Amino acid sequence: MTDPHELQVVNPATEETLATVPAASAEDVNTAVARAVPAQRAWAALAPADRARLLRRFADTVDAHTEELALLEVREAGHTLGNARWEAGNARDLLLYAAGGAERLTGSQIPAPGGWNVTFHEPLGVVGVIAPWNFPMPIAAWGSFPALAAGNAVVLKPAETTPLTALRLAALALEAGLPEHLFQVLPGHGHTAGRALVDHPDIAKIVFTGSTRTGHEVAERCARLLKPVTLELGGKSPNIVFADADLKSALDPFSFLDNAGQDCCARTRVLVQREIYDEARAFLADALAAVVVGDPADEKTQMGPLISRAQRDRVRSCVPDDAPALRGTAPDGPGFWFPPTVLTDAAPDSPAAREEIFGPVAVLLPFDDERDAIRLANDTPYGLSGSIWTRDLGRALRVSGAVRAGNLSVNSHSSVRYWTPFGGFKQSGLGRELGPDALTAFTETKNVFLSTEGPA
Repeated sequence: MTDPHELQVVNPATEETLATVPAASAEDVNTAVARAVPAQRAWAALAPADRARLLRRFADTVDAHTEELALLEVREAGHTLGNARWEAGNARDLLLYAAGGAERLTGSQIPAPGGWNVTFHEPLGVVGVIAPWNFPMPIAAWGSFPALAAGNAVVLKPAETTPLTALRLAALALEAGLPEHLFQVLPGHGHTAGRALVDHPDIAKIVFTGSTRTGHEVAERCARLLKPVTLELGGKSPNIVFADADLKSALDPFSFLDNAGQDCCARTRVLVQREIYDEARAFLADALAAVVVGDPADEKTQMGPLISRAQRDRVRSCVPDDAPALRGTAPDGPGFWFPPTVLTDAAPDSPAAREEIFGPVAVLLPFDDERDAIRLANDTPYGLSGSIWTRDLGRALRVSGAVRAGNLSVNSHSSVRYWTPFGGFKQSGLGRELGPDALTAFTETKNVFLSTEGPA
């Protein structure tokens, strides 16, 4: 029976327990927030250059521990070693980027008769960040580090299954010299610690990444307090491949197999022009057969396990054994394994084609022309990301303008860069993270008018 007062961290590749971590209660959240309030005020009172200097020192400390953090991510989340090293590097690089923004958080001067009008960006206060299990380290960083750079304190609740890298980042922050209680990590259950964080009157903003269903609840609870919220939710991203595309690049299976498909940006709807459908199917069959699935700590491994038994069971429920599909292989024995899979006979309006599976499963769908491709691409409640493959620049511009998604790539599968905005349309969320405006999302704009007219 699960103990509500503790979290069991399990290695998804072996099913062995890595650690037992105390689960934060609502009272623990209250205590953390009470400590964060004075820490934030002192932090905001520092000169921006001093905050930037400490954040750069934090980045240097993360850099010195990137291999340790990567190996921890491999064990707790089942990420391949190469992916985990990128994630640790992404957290470091975002710290450096955000530190630069601390000294450039400038307002504006607006012409006004009879005086001067200026604006200021002031920190919100204490920010609550609720991070997911699929990319525990970078997504925790996306919400936390720009908030810190803007002068806020952060209380971070990592996912129940993946708290270890977040706890280690908090320890490294203290080692780097950040003030105590400025960046606190509270592992806990969503229905207790997460809800207490969302409902706390002294939490000025919530940043939540997770399912669309839970995102709706977070938004509703924040609305009661008129609390701003950033939501990065689900996705069912299209990969639109026209007949003139470079098929080898366009049909890279890791566009939907990266992190075992546990990625909101995964291109799980492979839309190919009808005249190249058979060629695309044959290419994908060979590509899936070649994917190396196994121990994520092995440098040769290309895809690791799913995060948990529950997630594996959920993915299995979406892929019947007799479903027409292209399939790779996966290990037997301990571990939450699922083979790379492409469904080849799913109807465009079926759940498999429109709803997020969050596993190494894609659907292959034909389209006739540009208009048909756009219709299929938009036929989903989500709008997070997607790819468009064509050598026709005019077509690329037209389709990019018509597809309803927040992050599109032409002749590329990239979605995330810490220096460009990230977020979704429709049921994929609200607001944007990362990019040049990341810090301003954690501030209030204050307008001040200074009269230059003397006494009458």
